[in-house]
Amino acid sequence: MGAIGDLFGWIATPLYYAISGILLVWQKAFSYVIPSEGWQWALAIVGLTVTIRALLIPLFVKQINSSRNMQLLQPKVKELQKKYGHDREKLANETMKLYKDTGTNPFASCLPLLLQMPIFFVLFRLLEHASDGNGKGFLTDAAAHEFATSTWLGSLLSDQFTTADHMSTRILTGFLVVAMIATTFLTQRQLMSKNMPADAMTGQYAQQQKLLLYVLPVVFAVGGIAFPVGTILYWTSSNLWTMGQQFYVIRNNPAPGTPAFDAKQDREKAKRKRKGLPEDEDDEATETAAVSVEKRPAQRTQPKNQTKSQRKKAGTGAGRSTTQKDGGTK
Repeated sequence: MGAIGDLFGWIATPLYYAISGILLVWQKAFSYVIPSEGWQWALAIVGLTVTIRALLIPLFVKQINSSRNMQLLQPKVKELQKKYGHDREKLANETMKLYKDTGTNPFASCLPLLLQMPIFFVLFRLLEHASDGNGKGFLTDAAAHEFATSTWLGSLLSDQFTTADHMSTRILTGFLVVAMIATTFLTQRQLMSKNMPADAMTGQYAQQQKLLLYVLPVVFAVGGIAFPVGTILYWTSSNLWTMGQQFYVIRNNPAPGTPAFDAKQDREKAKRKRKGLPEDEDDEATETAAVSVEKRPAQRTQPKNQTKSQRKKAGTGAGRSTTQKDGGTK
């Protein structure tokens, strides 16, 4: 544990200062409008969530792009599995080559979750130390004690379901755990039911998504009862942000060949219909362009550069041709 403890300490030390600093800024801001210390610190945790998730938006964009590419590549991955199924090493090499050629990182979809885990555990440790009156980072001992002993909805932010003495704490903690499980499940379910092509609903990638759908809520249910109220509030707030952010992306920028993509096309057709526009403006534009090309007059052929003798010869030939035509007419 020595090396692991040193590594965690090296990562956690700057996080203690960052998280405690953000918490203090939000708590100070809410103190001007909310008299209750419990609500100040609870909303400061929500503010911490918003700040962290806003900073992670670029990674979320990479996560969405990576997930979309993974979905669209599933037919090719299945072809590789049929071709190299007997040779696992060759299959792994060819699959990684496919990901590399298409610029897809199969691990990018896990980055936001992996980066949030240290923040979650640091907040957990921050509350644990604060409950003993020990400050960390920018939290002084007095501020830490106030943070841990603040009452929110009848429960201390440092209370846990397993060690709570009051029924109100158990009810609040149980509600937050259920909310955390529900938001985790619904977020994953939303992704699978609306933004995954039919080809991606089978195979190894689909199994991974189903594993996340059913295993993650169980993990949060088991671990949630051992976490303080403050950390469960952070994770539930983060899940709500994820669900809303994912809903926006799926609705406005869905992956091709998915139910969300078809739904967006239907909305656009209905919108054009309400405005009295043709159902498919792109086809009409193409037809209009084709008609304009057909009606366009032929371009005049530019005369070639000729010498004086060539022009004289050409003029003589033209005169003879005209004389012959006149004679024929007569």
